[in-house]
Amino acid sequence: MSVSPTSTGQQPEILDVDRIQQVRRDFPILHELVHGDLPLVYLDSAATSQKPKCVVDKIVEAYEKYNSNVHRGIHALGDRMTTEMESAREKIARFIGASTAEQVIFTSGTTMSVNLVAHGWAAKHLRPGDEILLNEMEHHANFVPWQMAAQASGATLRFLPLTADWQLDLSRLDEFINSRTRLVAVAGMSNVTGTVHDVPRIAAAAHAVGARVFVDAAQSSAHGLTNVQDGNIDFLAFSGHKLLGPTGLGILYGKPEALEEIQPVFGGGHMIREVTKSGSTWADLPARLEAGTAAFVECAGMGAAIDYLESIGMESITRYEHSLLELAHARLSQIPGLTIFGPEVAHKGAIVSMVHEQIHAHDLADLLDRQGVAIRAGHHCTMPLHELFGVAATARASFAFYNTPDEVEKLASAIEKAIEVFQRRSLRRANRSL
Repeated sequence: MSVSPTSTGQQPEILDVDRIQQVRRDFPILHELVHGDLPLVYLDSAATSQKPKCVVDKIVEAYEKYNSNVHRGIHALGDRMTTEMESAREKIARFIGASTAEQVIFTSGTTMSVNLVAHGWAAKHLRPGDEILLNEMEHHANFVPWQMAAQASGATLRFLPLTADWQLDLSRLDEFINSRTRLVAVAGMSNVTGTVHDVPRIAAAAHAVGARVFVDAAQSSAHGLTNVQDGNIDFLAFSGHKLLGPTGLGILYGKPEALEEIQPVFGGGHMIREVTKSGSTWADLPARLEAGTAAFVECAGMGAAIDYLESIGMESITRYEHSLLELAHARLSQIPGLTIFGPEVAHKGAIVSMVHEQIHAHDLADLLDRQGVAIRAGHHCTMPLHELFGVAATARASFAFYNTPDEVEKLASAIEKAIEVFQRRSLRRANRSL
């Protein structure tokens, strides 16, 4: 699937050098020095995004001016905090294309959102012989909960094969989606290869046999590549902290009829209508799936993050990030011994995962860190995918709209210097052994 941001119908702003420098001034951490005097080059946004000052200020404002628990507080502070939280819910609904705010459930993160469906929906709907379709590119958060659901229900997991260029082999959908398929779980965008999956095509095939579709949008939501209406998505999950927002806040979206099918997994306050000694009845959505005290301050911060993103425009952000990705691919492909995992740039988002033929991914990340360049190394919670790669770990650079072409060049130069350092060390060790 080619990368194409959801259009707003308006002419997108061009994010030129001056505009990006203005954006960078909104992120205080980007001006920090590391290791004493090295400018920070932050290329780890797929793990967590940095936060603009307006988000930090909103969180401080909430704690300093109207901190109070939400909903039943009959006083000014409680009313203001409830308004902030529900306003954030409405903004998030608009951001992802949901029809109503009641379709937005607040959770602690993507992982909790997946588990709510894996355990709350699967407990009611999966039986022995039923099938869940996954693929080996999925993050463990969209993998392990479905394993658990299958084990509990007797359902079977199936895995859609990948192509040689690390895309889903959609030509084989008809082989893997059938009358026994009850759910298809897929990421909107891989957190390793950056592959953007053709969710509308997958959803159409799933719905043709009556199956539900769950989309892990932890990566795609940050890059303007997720709209629940365009994709005809039944369930969707993402985390606030990857979208300029605070940690500890996740989103579960669902079609009204799909959310009604979820049995509450967590019981307690707020999610009930009535409690007696003989039993309890549940509140309406979204409260039914939001047991306990909400992360209300984090919700206020998330509302500010959505405001900030929309002030720039997701279409503009997507196009600019893709230009960084094209630059990175062109530059990094010139480095001898470096292999990039993933499809051509037309089919991926702003992530580059790579290995060098001589340097372990962790060593490469460490050598880059010493030059002020922050990337991530490891299996990135995708062990099955790395088994297919034939490597234990990859080094991953991930870009956001607050990065610059100069930082792409710094990444490439730092890798080249790391290779030189490693080769000199290897030569010295070889000489000592003579």
